[in-house]
Amino acid sequence: MSAPSSETQASPAAEQERLDGLLAELTGLADDLRGNPEALLTLLRSLEALHRSIQDDAFRNSLPENRQQLFTLLQTMERSGGWPYIPRLQLKTFIAMLDQPPADMAA
Repeated sequence: MSAPSSETQASPAAEQERLDGLLAELTGLADDLRGNPEALLTLLRSLEALHRSIQDDAFRNSLPENRQQLFTLLQTMERSGGWPYIPRLQLKTFIAMLDQPPADMAA
């Protein structure tokens, strides 16, 4: 597991700009799909699969090979919010939504 050479990496600002553009597109897609729960569920499943793929391939293969570098990475992760997690709505959340009057659900 070794990090890619710095020659192939874009600058952090360029990477963030590219990521921001992609996130804006996905946000727009989600807005376009508002009111279509089946399509939104497909989008959520796709995002979860992407998360898993990045975690299991690119991220894992980019981990440092020595303990000191790994420790530094873990400290950085902890300072910046910890491990990314995609929470799921639980069945009890859906049941609670069904128990609410329709006006409360729109809020």
